[in-house]
Formats: sequence, C-alpha cells, structure tokens
Amino acid sequence: MSAAAAVVPGPTAHVRRARRARQVRVGVVLALLVAVACGVSLCLGEAAVAPLDVLRALVGQADVLTRFVIFDLRLPRLETGLLVGACLGVSGGLLQSVVRNPLASPDIVGITQAASAAGVIGIVGFSLGGLALSGLVLVGALAAALLVYALAWRAGLSGYRFVLVGIGVAAVASAIVSYVLTRSAVTDVREALVWLTGSLNGAGGDRLSVLAVAALVLLPLAWVQGPRLAQLELGDDTAAALGVGVERTRGLAVLTAVALAAVAVAAAGPVTFVALVSAPIARRLVASGAPALVCSALVGALVVVVADGVAQFAVPGTIYPVGVVTGIVGAPYLLWLLTRTNRAGRGG
Repeated sequence: MSAAAAVVPGPTAHVRRARRARQVRVGVVLALLVAVACGVSLCLGEAAVAPLDVLRALVGQADVLTRFVIFDLRLPRLETGLLVGACLGVSGGLLQSVVRNPLASPDIVGITQAASAAGVIGIVGFSLGGLALSGLVLVGALAAALLVYALAWRAGLSGYRFVLVGIGVAAVASAIVSYVLTRSAVTDVREALVWLTGSLNGAGGDRLSVLAVAALVLLPLAWVQGPRLAQLELGDDTAAALGVGVERTRGLAVLTAVALAAVAVAAAGPVTFVALVSAPIARRLVASGAPALVCSALVGALVVVVADGVAQFAVPGTIYPVGVVTGIVGAPYLLWLLTRTNRAGRGG
C-alpha cells in the first residue's frame, strides 16, 4: 500500500502539470497572434501585398518588385520590432522577478534613460552606429544598473528602494540628454530626437545584425534562469534552503536584463512601457506566480508589432514613431498600477 502510494503522484504534481499545460496553451495562442500580426504587417503599406503574394515571396516564388517590398522594406522593420519587443519583455520580467516589484522595469529604474543618454552622446558627439553604438549604450546601461544596485543595497535588496533610487538615476540621465541636445546643432540632433522617441524607421543593417546576435545569446540565457528565479520569489531564506545562490542568481538576472534592454534601445531607441507591461500581462495569462519569460517575450513582440502597425497606418499620410503609441498605451497602465499599489498599502 505504501509503495503504491509512493508511486501515485500527489496533488502538487497535478498542479505542476496543469500549470505547464496552461503555459503551453498560452504560449501557442500568443505565438499565433504574433504570426497574424506579422502577416498583417507585411501585407499593409502604400504598396499593398496580398497574403498569397507574401507567402510566395517568403518561399522565393514572387516577382522582383514584391520581393523588394517584402525583403528590403518591410521584413527588416518587422524583425527589428519582434526582437526589440521580445528583449524588452524579458528584460522587464527579469527585473520584476528579482526585485519582486511590478514597477521595476528598465523604463522606471533609470536603465533605459542611461542607455538613451549614452546613445545620444554616441550619435551626436561621435556619429556612432552599429556595434560601436550598441557597445556604448550597453556601457551606459550597466553603469546605471550598478549604481542603482549599489545605492539600493542595505543588507539586502529592497524593491521600493531599488525603484526610488532608479527614478533618481533616470532623472539625472534625462538631464544629461537635455544638456547634450541643447548644446548641439539642430542638424546634429535630428537623428537623435527621432531615435529618442523609439522608432523602427530605418531598421535593418548593422543595428538589426547586432540585435539579432545579442538576442540569440541573451534570450536563452534569460530563459534558463526561470526555475531559479521562481525559487527566488519564495524569499531569500527559502531559496537558499533549496540550494539557490541568491546573490549570484540575482546578479546574473540583473545583468541579463540590463543587456537585453541595452541592445533593444541601441536598435530602436527607448520604446517606452513595453518592458513594464509585458511581464504582468504574461503572468496573468498563465495564472502563475512564477516568471513567465517565454510568454513575456511573446507579449512584448506582439505589443511592438501591433503598436508599429498603428503608428504607420492609424493616420493616413503620417508615420509616428512606435514609442509614441506604446507611450499612449503604457502611461495609463502606469497610473493604474501606482493607484492600485497605494490602495494595497504598498506605496511606501
């Protein structure tokens, strides 16, 4: 009897299987939505392309003009949007999991702003692009993350201290951006101003290559950290008792999140609020307290692709930067989140 009981899985195993099944279902649905959004994005434009012609182009059977429209004009923009959204979604999920605070996203804690400051200095001051710009942006983001982490550390990492220090660092970085822009010639700052709003215009080339290589390395690195981050969310003492190196896991997750945010900012500028909203949406969809990093990546990619479609076609004859649309959507979410946090008595 006891041997049979030992073989029969208990309720915990059933719960784990149910959660995995739900995560798979949610992931499949999100992937299908992303595929549909990608298909619509490739079809729409001044030179409209029928869905069948898009499929023919992708398999190499379309005419020269259709291949040019798809591969040279639309696909680089779409690929950049997908990778930027995925990187930002996972970056936000990692930070929110480590700090255990829904406000801990690169947009809020100064990482994006520091990356933007480094990028503006590189674009305006040194005319950098491609790998050089990505490297400078990564250095700026890492410097901000280390500063925030060091200032927020008091015998442990407090989520709200981390957010408050990050807001201060973001203000300093924004001041640096304003100073650089106001001290430079108008012709020099035009590209930087478009980049600062978060734009996929001109996507492709070196920026896309650097982003793709970085995402190929960083996204799997983030996903393999998921189980340890789930244990870390149980509390430092519990995680340590389960054999998790708490500070090592936390440090690696923060570094990965910063690198993901930096490469996304280098490719498209600071596309605001994608990192903030993607992980909470993914967690709600999978109905699990554990980090849903794969779903966060899919939600981030979906948000950016849909927002870019709205930015291009909502107003005929006018193409807005994608960051304008994500800002319009994300700002009310941030206000709702702050109101909800204070009502719950966690506002500090």
